[in-house]
Amino acid sequence: MSIDQTWKVGALAEASGLTVRTLHHWDRIGLLSPSRRTAAGHREYTEEDAVRLYQVLALRRLGLGLETIATCLDAGVDPVRLVGEHLAGVEAALASLEALRQRLAHIQGELAADRAPEISTLIGALGTMGGAGPERTEALRRHLDDDQLQTLHDGVAALGPAAHYLLEVEWPELYRRAEALRTAGVEPADPRVLKLVARMDELSSLFNGGDSEISAGVRSAWRHEPAVMSGDPTAPPDAWHDLTAYLDRARRSTA
Repeated sequence: MSIDQTWKVGALAEASGLTVRTLHHWDRIGLLSPSRRTAAGHREYTEEDAVRLYQVLALRRLGLGLETIATCLDAGVDPVRLVGEHLAGVEAALASLEALRQRLAHIQGELAADRAPEISTLIGALGTMGGAGPERTEALRRHLDDDQLQTLHDGVAALGPAAHYLLEVEWPELYRRAEALRTAGVEPADPRVLKLVARMDELSSLFNGGDSEISAGVRSAWRHEPAVMSGDPTAPPDAWHDLTAYLDRARRSTA
């Protein structure tokens, strides 16, 4: 029978390129704690701990904060799939930028030759510049005023590259897990549900600066236009209504 390899903190720090101080800090905040003790009481990292360390470092390179990483891993989210989805999103964004580059280069050539670009080319460029989800922006505009929309835009810009991960990967994953708990009959006051709700509300604050009116407006957009907001034309309104009601009951249980 093979014996699992273990590492003391110094050995793991050297192998991973981290400092002992960093590993001690991650232990204190519960991000990565050694899970085995020797007969003498010394703590050692196991192979499972080493796998978690790799996951932490992979997500950290996406620009995510330690608290976000801890929530992601503790919620049982598969980092491999999340990184894959993030990569797919980045590749889609690059493809969109390349399409915009080609259209703008064509327009520049037409203008340089004193020829008016075809209207279809201009419309195509405008559409690409609008970015993904113009329908979602219009849906939000029906529930938020211009200042509130600008606050959301500023929040996204301030988060930089992490914004795509938070909006397109982590947030939908949180909702999928909440829906799975709801359909499984788990009570809204269950700690698993409360943890998901707390993270949802934390993400919301990152984008809206803690403005409760903006949060209410965004929820209203999801409640009334789930297909547009989710990007899924088949999204059933009733299912979304049931989930939002479930999450609201969870929030009230902690009030």
